[in-house]
Amino acid sequence: MPRRRQPTARQERLGIELRKLRETAGLKAREAAALVGSDSAQISQMESGIAGVSEERVRSLAAHYSCTDEELVEALVAMATDRTRGWWEEYRGLLPAPFLDLAELEHHATYRLDVEFLHVPGLFQTEDYARAVFSHRVPRLPDNELELRVRHRMERKAVVAESAVAFKAVIHEAALRIRVGDRAAARTQLTRILELSEADHVTVRVIPFDLDSFAGATNAMMYVGGAVPKLDTAVRDAPHGVGFIDSAPQLGTFRTLFHMVEAVSLEPIRSRDFIHRLAKEL
Repeated sequence: MPRRRQPTARQERLGIELRKLRETAGLKAREAAALVGSDSAQISQMESGIAGVSEERVRSLAAHYSCTDEELVEALVAMATDRTRGWWEEYRGLLPAPFLDLAELEHHATYRLDVEFLHVPGLFQTEDYARAVFSHRVPRLPDNELELRVRHRMERKAVVAESAVAFKAVIHEAALRIRVGDRAAARTQLTRILELSEADHVTVRVIPFDLDSFAGATNAMMYVGGAVPKLDTAVRDAPHGVGFIDSAPQLGTFRTLFHMVEAVSLEPIRSRDFIHRLAKEL
């Protein structure tokens, strides 16, 4: 298969999972290569996402690695043979790669968990809200690049509005009260959250300021369910860009943190009433 100059995060994840299987089997790259009639350089390229992998090769490697997790193998085969060219491809070369990787990750999600403390979750944001967020960047983005980011975020929202993938969002009162735009924009944003929360597959919960003994305000996260639990992904924003996390121990930590935050938040009905009251104050 032809070599890729810039593999996507999904292609890199396939390679990472193949490497994990090899290392679990206790094999070096050259040993794995010998088993499938290849060489260590090709194994390395497959595991880095630079080289594609055929269905036959995935199944052969899994067998040699003594992987008995059939659901995982089928999920890896699906990743290797996926030729989807989603809507995000129109932004390739126009936006940084992580924007496209995030949209692709969401496209394949089986469920979604978000926790936000300072901003409304990206997939809930109105156009005005998103534009205000992207405008607050130093150095300031040129108008055309800013609008590309806004348009991309608006198209990402389809995974909430047009699919039935379960979406749970826990939002702190601070994120609901901070006005990234004017008063009218803030009211429209709260109304948008209420509209989305009416969908059967969307659950919105609020953490109020007056909650006692809450020390979890550093646990903002985006957690995306994969085809199987081993392919889940946590996404964290950092000063240097978006980070995709696939380590099993870290994923377990993020799941635990989400359930801790969810447990102290208001019930969905009380959360809706809470947001209604905030909207009336504007």
